[in-house]
Amino acid sequence: MDLARDAHRWLPRRSVAGLALLALAAVLLAFAPRARAVDEADLLPVDQAFALSAAAPQRERIELQWKIAPGYYLYRHRIAVQVESGGFAAGALQLPRGDRHHDEFFGDVETYRNALRVVLPGAADAAAARVVLKVKYQGCADVGVCYPPQVRTIAVALPGGASAGAPLPSLAATRTGALQLPGIGARGAKAEPPLPDAQAFVLEAIADGPATLLLRFTPATGYYLYRDRSSFRVRGAPGIVAGTPRWPAGVLHRDEHFGETVVYFDQVEVPLPLQRPAGPATPLTLEATFQGCQDGGICYPPMTRTLTVRMPAMAEAASTPALAEDSRIAQSLAGRGRWLALLGFFGAGLLLAFTPCVLPMIPILSGLIAGQGTRLGTGRALWLSFVYVLANALVFTAAGVVAGLLGANLQAAFQKPWIIGAFAALFVALALSSFGLYELQLPHGLRSRLGLLGDRQRGGSVAGVAAMGALSALIVGPCVAPPLAAAVLYIGQSHDPVLGGAALFLLAMGMGAPLLAFGAAAGRGLPTSGPWMVGVQRVFGFLFLGLAIWMLGRILPPAATLAAWGLLALAAAAWASTAAPAARRARAAARFAALLLAIAGAAEVLGALAGGTDPLRPLTTLRSGAAATQAPAFRTIKSAADLERELAAATAAGRPVLFDFYADWCVSCKEMERYTFADPAVAAAMADFVLLKADVTANDAVDQALMQRFGIIGPPGTLFFAGGAELRALRLVGFEAAAPFRERLRRARSGG
Repeated sequence: MDLARDAHRWLPRRSVAGLALLALAAVLLAFAPRARAVDEADLLPVDQAFALSAAAPQRERIELQWKIAPGYYLYRHRIAVQVESGGFAAGALQLPRGDRHHDEFFGDVETYRNALRVVLPGAADAAAARVVLKVKYQGCADVGVCYPPQVRTIAVALPGGASAGAPLPSLAATRTGALQLPGIGARGAKAEPPLPDAQAFVLEAIADGPATLLLRFTPATGYYLYRDRSSFRVRGAPGIVAGTPRWPAGVLHRDEHFGETVVYFDQVEVPLPLQRPAGPATPLTLEATFQGCQDGGICYPPMTRTLTVRMPAMAEAASTPALAEDSRIAQSLAGRGRWLALLGFFGAGLLLAFTPCVLPMIPILSGLIAGQGTRLGTGRALWLSFVYVLANALVFTAAGVVAGLLGANLQAAFQKPWIIGAFAALFVALALSSFGLYELQLPHGLRSRLGLLGDRQRGGSVAGVAAMGALSALIVGPCVAPPLAAAVLYIGQSHDPVLGGAALFLLAMGMGAPLLAFGAAAGRGLPTSGPWMVGVQRVFGFLFLGLAIWMLGRILPPAATLAAWGLLALAAAAWASTAAPAARRARAAARFAALLLAIAGAAEVLGALAGGTDPLRPLTTLRSGAAATQAPAFRTIKSAADLERELAAATAAGRPVLFDFYADWCVSCKEMERYTFADPAVAAAMADFVLLKADVTANDAVDQALMQRFGIIGPPGTLFFAGGAELRALRLVGFEAAAPFRERLRRARSGG
């Protein structure tokens, strides 16, 4: 306390006693010893001041203990524990009550002295043998010095694990929280003690014109920076969105964790274009996230730096050049007209409802309603349709938000053969139930279970319809369209999941709006129970089998899929030919349908035997000149290193590059191959291009890294390059017809 300053608050004014006391205080202050500066040598190392240990006395409980040296204390609110790996579902951290303490930085807080024990409850997987924890804490010394926040990574053995006796992995944590990763560094020299990340990687940013930031990274000697582990977003400047950074050529480096990747050992300048409207000079905040390593030493965790730059005014004549459709829509969400943009997302969903990605949901919903075997009525059918659409929209929104924030496409992750096979098996089970096979063939116990499952899934259960809607969002329609890509791009750049999620939700509800009409029609238009209802159930049984074939077409050879379509058509023809409706016109219609189905089925089986692949054109391979309609050959690449090599060769040859993202489970990708790339005029226009294709069907780590480099959330995506740089304004997301695609090729050939 400063007595000379504060004494007037409590001493009697203008009194002899008060003056005497002031004089005494002045004398005491004059002879009081001066507080000396704290010598760093007097402070204990942080791991001696706060000795941390951890153990698991039970598989459902991990205990962490700190032995706190005398004269030191820990903050309660600065302690956090999270599970890094090991199969342990952690609950809330249990902290005891601490001592009340008033801190000049944090206010009224709780602290711990001498010793602290906290408990992390949870549930361990059956096969888990150890858990890796990341522990964060901060403490101070009574002499007035506070240590910086500490991060420690600890491996804790679980009792009774499958390999409890195995040695713990070596995870040496530094005070910066970086992990010692063995084998990093090409030179193999003994690494010096690591620098703080702010000294190891210096980042500067300046305005290079009204619509470009120039970023300058300066790694310290013996450190390198990853190119593909970086991201940039603009904050505090509505309407301004960061574009694709233009990295110069780097050094190809073999990394045991990231594979072949491009790094920079020396200073590098990276232009970052900005998408911004015309306007006055404005400050903006750039949030840059990047990662680097010490050559032969540690790899730092991802670092985030925040820089403020004042951008000069942008005149109307110098406004932003043409943007790609996804960027233009994303910018509309960031602008003043965002509410109109949200309505536009609903309208875009209505248009997407009639694309091949969404159309399969119509027979799914109609079959769920019609499969109950009784007439539901309009109200009940409309309610079930709404439940289906709402569940679909919620899961679709969640998947999009995750893709924007984390770069992980949940829909792509579900395109695994076993998941697709399981979903197809569900359709087959529903079809067999519609055919009445359970009542005829299966044992009573199994028949009861499957019959109960069928009743729950076939329109009678709100939970069953909601479950099917959620699954449909993840598996049936994983297509990527410009509005979807724009919403995910906006979320990734702005980290605003609320507005971006609202756009995704309205997009999904727009796609589902026509389903409400189809569902209500299915409930209203069906006859009551009787022979007609049995016939309707059989029809939907064939529709469910068709959906199963459509799903399996993503993982089966095309010829096998074509043969399956043919056999299904022949089976449907056989059933229609034996059906005997009471009405004469109905019998005639059934016979005519049987004839058409028999012709189509025979053509598809014959086409499959001849090597055909297209169910809509099964006999194409039997006609002369069929090769003229095939798409030009693309060169398949896998990794970013492959792409760099091909871009360098194309640049040296002076040729533009067309780079296509493809997957077997992507419906729009097959549309592009069948209707756009195979168009003779398009094929002729692509003759000047180097044609590259990334097959991301497996969706493994290499595929995801390649897509994340360009901000691609999933196929289809078509990119154009000239001189080694992407022509971002020409990027195509989704399907495009042949005529506009030829114009896009013309612009790419002329450099944009």
